[in-house]
Amino acid sequence: MKIYVPLDSAAKALGADELAQAVADEANSRGLKIELIRNGSRGMVWLEPLVEVDRGTGRQAYGAVQLCDVPALLDGTLSSLGAVEDIPFFAKQTRITFARCGVIDPLNLEDYKAQGGLLGLNRALSMVEQDIIDEVTKSGLRGRGGAGFPTGIKWNTVLGAKADQKYIVCNADEGDSGTFADRMLIEGDPFCLIEGMIIAGLGVGATQGYIYLRSEYPDAMSVMNKAIKQALDVGLLGANVLGSGRIFYLEVRVGAGAYVCGEETSLLNSLEGKRGVVRAKPPLPALEGLFGKPTVVNNVLSLATVPVIFEKGAAFYKDFGIGRSRGTTALQIAGNVAHGGLFEVPFGIPLGELITDICGGTASGKPVKAVQVGGPLGAYMPPEKFDTLIGYEEFDAAGGLIGHAGVVVFDDTTDMLSMARFAMEFCAIESCGKCTPCRIGAVRGVETIDRIAAGDATAKELLTDLCDTMRDGSLCALGGFTPYPVMSALTQFPDDFVSKVEAST
Repeated sequence: MKIYVPLDSAAKALGADELAQAVADEANSRGLKIELIRNGSRGMVWLEPLVEVDRGTGRQAYGAVQLCDVPALLDGTLSSLGAVEDIPFFAKQTRITFARCGVIDPLNLEDYKAQGGLLGLNRALSMVEQDIIDEVTKSGLRGRGGAGFPTGIKWNTVLGAKADQKYIVCNADEGDSGTFADRMLIEGDPFCLIEGMIIAGLGVGATQGYIYLRSEYPDAMSVMNKAIKQALDVGLLGANVLGSGRIFYLEVRVGAGAYVCGEETSLLNSLEGKRGVVRAKPPLPALEGLFGKPTVVNNVLSLATVPVIFEKGAAFYKDFGIGRSRGTTALQIAGNVAHGGLFEVPFGIPLGELITDICGGTASGKPVKAVQVGGPLGAYMPPEKFDTLIGYEEFDAAGGLIGHAGVVVFDDTTDMLSMARFAMEFCAIESCGKCTPCRIGAVRGVETIDRIAAGDATAKELLTDLCDTMRDGSLCALGGFTPYPVMSALTQFPDDFVSKVEAST
C-alpha cells in the first residue's frame, strides 16, 4: 500500500508532517507494510493535508485528514473523495506546467523521468542554439513574473550578445500577496525547473545558472538544493550534461526579504552582493546583466514551462489561450474565498467564472465586493468587470494587470479606502529609495488618503495627480504600478472615499 502525504509548505502548515509521522507509527504498530511517499501539493489548499492512498487499484484521495482519522485511513473506512482527477476543482484544470506536482516524489529523478521528465532536454540537446530560441518564440511563451514579455525575444537578445560568459537567472523571489505557485512548483517538481534552466542555457550559450530564492521559503530551499545535488551526481548538471559535452552549473542564492528584489535589476544587484536597488535602463540585463554579462532573467513558471514545450512541441503549447496570451496561466486564489488554491487553466477564462463557479465565492458567504489580481500592485476589479477574460491585453484594456496571477478575494465588508492606503503604505515601506516619485510619492500618498478620510474632498484630485506622477516617473513597477490599486479603489468604489465625517452628516 502506497500512502502519499504532501511535503508542501501549505500542507505542512496544516499538519502534514505530524500526520505523516502518525501514519508511519500506526502502520508500524499494526505490522502493516506501507510505502510512505512525501509528494508535492495538488494545489487544493482547503483540502490539505490531502492524503492519497493506493491499494493497488489506483490512488484515492482523502482530505482534509486529521490525526484522529489515521486509524480509519489505514482501515479503509475513511470517507474518500475519489480520484483527485475527478474532484471538480481539479477536473476543470489543464495541468501543463504543474502536470507532475503532487503526482511524483519531487526528489525521485526516476519518478520524474517516468512522467516525461528530460524528454524536452534530450530534444534540445539535438538542436542548435537558434532552433531552440525559435521553438520558444513559436510557442508564444511570455514571462509569468508580471510584465508578460515574450520569452523568445529576451532569449534571442542574449544569444546575439557577444561575451565570454552568459548567465541564466531564475527569479524565485515570489513576494506578491496571494501568490505561491513558484514555491509550490519548486517543492513539488524541482527537476522541472532545473531542466528548463538547462534548456535556456543551451539556447543562449550560458553555462552558469542561479536561482534567486526568497529567504521565507526554507522548505523550497531545502528541496531545490537536494535536487541540484542529485542532478550533479548523475551528470544532469555539470561539465558534461547527460554525456553531451555541454556545460551547465546551477546554484541557489537566497535573498534577504526585500520585495523590490523581485524587480530584475534590483535582484541582480542583490545577487552580486550589493544593495537591492533598481538600476536604470538601458542597458538591459539581456546585454549587461549579472556581473555586467548578458543575462536571461526569467520567472520560475516561465522556465518550468520550457520542458513541456520541447517535449510536445511549440504548436501544442500555442494551441491553448487567447490572442497574444498563449498557453496556460497558474492562477493562485486566496483571500476570503471558499475554495482557494492553484488553478492552472488556458488564458481566456472569465474572471467571474473563476471566482463564482470554480472557487465558490467568498468563505464568509457574503457577496464579493472586489477581486485584486496581480499582487499588492494589482487593480481591484468589481463584479461589474467579472466578464473580463484573463489575458494580458484583455486585463490591460479593463484597467488591470495579471502580474504573477495572484487572485485575492474580498467580501462586501472591506473598506476600499483602507485598501488604497495600504497600497501606498506598502510602496513607502518597500521602496528601494532610488527614485523620487516612488520614495516620496508613496509617503505623500498615505498622507493624502488620510486627508480624504478626514473630510478633505479636494484631496481626491491631488491623489489622482500624485498617482499620475508615480506611474509616469518611477524607475520600476513598484512605484509605477502602485496607482493601479489606489486609482481602481477610488474610481470603482467612490462611496468608500466619503469621509466618516461626511457620511455621518
